[in-house]
Amino acid sequence: MGRILFKINILVCGLALCIAAYAQDEIRGSVAQGQAVPTPIDLSLTDAIQRGLRFNLGLLNSKEATNSARAQRLQVLSALLPNINGNFTDSYNRVNLVAEGFDFKLPPNSPIQIPLVVTYPSVDTRASLTQSVFSLQRLRNLRAADANILASQLSLQDTRDLVVQAVGNAYLLIISDQARIGTAKAQIETSQVLFQRAVDLHNAGTAPAIDQLRAEVQLRTDQQSLLVVQNQLEKDKIALGRVIGLPPGQQFQLSDPLPFSPLDVMTPEAALAQAFSNRADFKAAEARVHAAVISRQAAVAEYFPTFDLNGNFGDAGSYLTNSHNVFSVAGAVNFPIFSGGRIKADVEQADVTIRNRRNELGDLRGQIDQEVRTALLDLHSSADQVAVANRNVELAHETLTQSRDRFTAGVTDNVEVVQAQQSVVTADANLIDATYRHNQAKIELARGLGLTEQNVSRFLLQK
Repeated sequence: MGRILFKINILVCGLALCIAAYAQDEIRGSVAQGQAVPTPIDLSLTDAIQRGLRFNLGLLNSKEATNSARAQRLQVLSALLPNINGNFTDSYNRVNLVAEGFDFKLPPNSPIQIPLVVTYPSVDTRASLTQSVFSLQRLRNLRAADANILASQLSLQDTRDLVVQAVGNAYLLIISDQARIGTAKAQIETSQVLFQRAVDLHNAGTAPAIDQLRAEVQLRTDQQSLLVVQNQLEKDKIALGRVIGLPPGQQFQLSDPLPFSPLDVMTPEAALAQAFSNRADFKAAEARVHAAVISRQAAVAEYFPTFDLNGNFGDAGSYLTNSHNVFSVAGAVNFPIFSGGRIKADVEQADVTIRNRRNELGDLRGQIDQEVRTALLDLHSSADQVAVANRNVELAHETLTQSRDRFTAGVTDNVEVVQAQQSVVTADANLIDATYRHNQAKIELARGLGLTEQNVSRFLLQK
């Protein structure tokens, strides 16, 4: 029994640890609900997060893991609660008395005759009770099961944070795609104007044919870039729909533009203090260490005696009409004398589990430290990049305007114009990337600090 309960504790810890590993893959999936409607729906970041928290596959499986931990606790608890069973037997019996050891030797010519085979009916109605009065091992296993449930519940909260993080990142990616499409369309309009101007100048004999060809190449390049970004947008929308459980084929449009907005960040020390106080995965790791310690105490308790009570009460007789009350009560003290090293092996296995859980806790502490510090660095750097990119966009557009004017005036060919267009494309892309990285850093910081759902709303939506 001790080994079975020990394995149950190990299994619960293993399930809790596997949640984070499996969640990374499962969070990309969901259980879609409802049917797609023909008209596109508006999808805010809050709506997307709430859908993800209802239908995401990783979160649904994490909930079932918590239910499994509760069921395993009931298995441990059942060993401490009374077990009562009822039984009714109605039989007709034939017994060979000689075979049962009743071989009577009567004097010769005795008037008394004892049959060798006896036939008789029998009725037995009985309720039996088995109760563990005291078992230190079972009590400690129950405490370990309680700690495992707490760890599983905390892992469930951590999975919610991971879902919010995944939804937020997918939402930002679509916003970035839409911004790229906007700049690509604006670039096509510029290229179209420059191409038509090159054609007009060539027809007027004031520009060579190579200028017209270069302008057309730039136009086709910009059109191809637009097709690539549009395709990427549709794929990223499908990915977000999978994460939040939208019906297949449901079209939607984002209603939160999430522009750049500076964030007053805290010091690394204050951020880490908040992270270790709020992170559900860190608390879950601590709970798993505690459960492992109690499981070892339960393994040691296998050396101690246990006291069990067994009893039954009922009616027995040849028929129900002539049955009589019968009962039996017995108490038993059980204690190990020689277990062949089994208990020692259980204790050593428990020691290994404790060391593993503590190692995992130490690694998670370092991981949280890395995540928080990295998010703060990215937040500072991306904010500076946005400021530089904004200024670069202004300069690139001003350069393009001057190049167009010089080309129209015949001062230069359109090589200068094409180069200026490429500078605009690069500047716009850098600004989009910097804004995306800044908002993504906010989500990573929200995840690093814990309470991801509240922090995402506060950092991105200013709520």
